[in-house]
Amino acid sequence: MKITITGIKADIGSIGGHICPSKALLDEVRQIVQQAQKKGDIIDFRISHTGDDIAILATHTLGVDSEKIHRLAHEAFLAGTEVAKSQGLYGAGQDLLVDAFSGNIKGMGPAVAEMEIEERPSEAFLFFAADKTDPGAYSFFLYKAFASSCPGTFLGPSLFQGFKFTIMDVSYTEGDKVVELNSPEDLYDIQALLRDEGRFVVESIHSRTTQEIVVAVSTTRLHNIAGKYVGKDDPIMVVRTQKDFPATGEVLQPFAICPYVAGFMRGSHVGPLTPVPQNSTISYFDGPPIVSCAAYSVKEGKFTGPADTFADGAEFWQHIRRKAAQKAEWLREQEFFGVAMLPESELEYGGIVEKLEELEKKFKIRS
Repeated sequence: MKITITGIKADIGSIGGHICPSKALLDEVRQIVQQAQKKGDIIDFRISHTGDDIAILATHTLGVDSEKIHRLAHEAFLAGTEVAKSQGLYGAGQDLLVDAFSGNIKGMGPAVAEMEIEERPSEAFLFFAADKTDPGAYSFFLYKAFASSCPGTFLGPSLFQGFKFTIMDVSYTEGDKVVELNSPEDLYDIQALLRDEGRFVVESIHSRTTQEIVVAVSTTRLHNIAGKYVGKDDPIMVVRTQKDFPATGEVLQPFAICPYVAGFMRGSHVGPLTPVPQNSTISYFDGPPIVSCAAYSVKEGKFTGPADTFADGAEFWQHIRRKAAQKAEWLREQEFFGVAMLPESELEYGGIVEKLEELEKKFKIRS
């Protein structure tokens, strides 16, 4: 059966700052999507939040970029925004940067990751949602899981041929500027691009054995839409696993590294990407950057799950969170200095630009 898995995420209001959405806000979004399910527009859905971002995950048969599905998400987020305003939540409608819906919610602020697939007999996939970071934060993990350190690439015959990476230059705003590179032969070229996570982002990955899509990542850069800093992009990602693709554990393993990524307070700092349970809140310095992962099985578009892969009950990931907390504390001790904050190129949409322009006028050249 051919189905589409669609994930759409937005920050439309939060309690007490950038912490988490209210129950009423989540309920409103859920109610709108549930009405669409009753009408038969979607097969199944789940509503979750990571930090202050609400994610809609749905299955349907309308294909990617469906106007009906994207309009549904837009209407759900608009209705939720009204609830957020009525409750005085912070940042009500923050990610809804364009008012008029023109058929596709991409480019309007919300993050979108979707793929159309031919359902396997046992279709397993992971849904990742991050808060307080950029879409490039996923690239390191995808490189590890699909190119450099996946045991399946030499233990599983169906993975021998490697994968095709589609990488987008998200600094280009006139259209989608992409390049396709293959692992393993283009590994060094892939590394050369992905080292700059603020500019080059893995958009999708395809199996070179089956030609099927395996990974879909949201690539929204909010400052490209708004023309100024309005919050971090908080990306989502759908990853199919098992059989012809890396095993679930092979995809999850790199997240134990907790690499430093862009994020934290005002989106201007650096912090460890911390694996957290679904529906976690933000707690320290508007951070740290966090990521949740829900595992699903799907049959004829109906979900079984989620299984919360980074749940509190998993002792290993509690250990990793302690490691990430230590890494966060160490780097935040540097405050504004050096690598603790993002380079000027990523701060160009903040007040620092005006400050530097004012200071430039005060400089004098000594004779």
